[in-house]
Amino acid sequence: MPTVEMERRQVVVIGAGPSGAIAAALLKRNGHDVLIIERQHFPRFSIGESLLSHCIDFIEEAGMLEAVQAAGFQVKTGAAFAWGERYSAFDFGDTFSNGKPTTFQVQRGEFDKLLADQAALQGVEIRYGETIVGVDFGGESRYLHVHRENGSEYHLKAKFVLDASGYGRVLPRLLDLEAPSNFPLRQAVFTHVEDRIEYPGFDRTKILITTHPTLRDIWFWTIPFSNGRCSVGVVAAKEHFDGRDSDLDACLRSFIAETPSLAGVLQNAVWDTPARTIGGYSANVKTLHGPGFALLGNAAEFLDPVFSSGVTIAMRSASMAAGLLHRQLKGETVDWQTEFAEPLKRGVDTFRCYVEGWYAGTFQEVIFHPGSSPEIRRMISSILAGYAWDERNPFVSEPKRRLRMLSEICAGETV
Repeated sequence: MPTVEMERRQVVVIGAGPSGAIAAALLKRNGHDVLIIERQHFPRFSIGESLLSHCIDFIEEAGMLEAVQAAGFQVKTGAAFAWGERYSAFDFGDTFSNGKPTTFQVQRGEFDKLLADQAALQGVEIRYGETIVGVDFGGESRYLHVHRENGSEYHLKAKFVLDASGYGRVLPRLLDLEAPSNFPLRQAVFTHVEDRIEYPGFDRTKILITTHPTLRDIWFWTIPFSNGRCSVGVVAAKEHFDGRDSDLDACLRSFIAETPSLAGVLQNAVWDTPARTIGGYSANVKTLHGPGFALLGNAAEFLDPVFSSGVTIAMRSASMAAGLLHRQLKGETVDWQTEFAEPLKRGVDTFRCYVEGWYAGTFQEVIFHPGSSPEIRRMISSILAGYAWDERNPFVSEPKRRLRMLSEICAGETV
């Protein structure tokens, strides 16, 4: 029986998506040997197309901002919300945190490939079409068993492994780290259309989140791109799909038909791409790190797509992990629990509070309330822009209490 080849590397990153590309680039910029293993070939389709402003901070940190700015993606200035006749828009140029004023709305196939290519240009080696099928993390080194597309295989020995595999969740599966999410099962059905939007007041520089007129736990995204197309999707609990057409295109369009304001926005759209679906996407893990490894972004936890927080959490975790790992590889003592898991989780839990408030209706009351003070709106806009770790913001430092108080005030004023 032939001996399986063994290769030794300093850091192996699983996945070449945004968190993997940024983590690898940051480590390479600090002089470390980094290899990315990616199962797919780029470009490849992914959702998560509306970036938050905080993402730009990490793209800039990784030396990729100039390339992203030159790529022609749709500039995004904020987020707009619609429910019936109500409309509320938040501008990322007017936030409590004074972060980046704009970001982008991107076709993820092109965007992810751009970031990966930028990492490669900085010297990161990326191997596409390779799958990690087994791991051995029992000793001082991390061993990965890799299959190539041609059927051959090899082993990697690494000092440290960063799992940026997204929904693939490689290490959570192989190390039995998966834990149930406390979010209800929801399903998304979505597509890309040639939008031909001529609707009065529609702002292509903002994602539009539309609430179903009567079932307020059902919502839609409309994400315009720079090429006259947009991403359109509906998110609802599984039971809301019962009795709907099994054809995904017909299903999506039936939800939209029940929502007059969105139907008006999309009245001229050309539905030229078959719809897709994803369900049960919320996920959690028992731990974000262990001896010789850490989990980034969706490989660790995914909440819900409603505030487009997934890519922001992924990039933030990549930046944090790369900084800590750089120190560790230089010989410093690093506490991954107190310096990575706990601070990362604080921001994730802030997003979680507002996601739960959205589906409970309390955050919707705040968003659609016509009398909110400009300062409160700036604090909320900071969170919507991704600055969920800025604990100077009262709606970050005390999200549950502040949201409860504010929603009670808003509800009282609408009686």
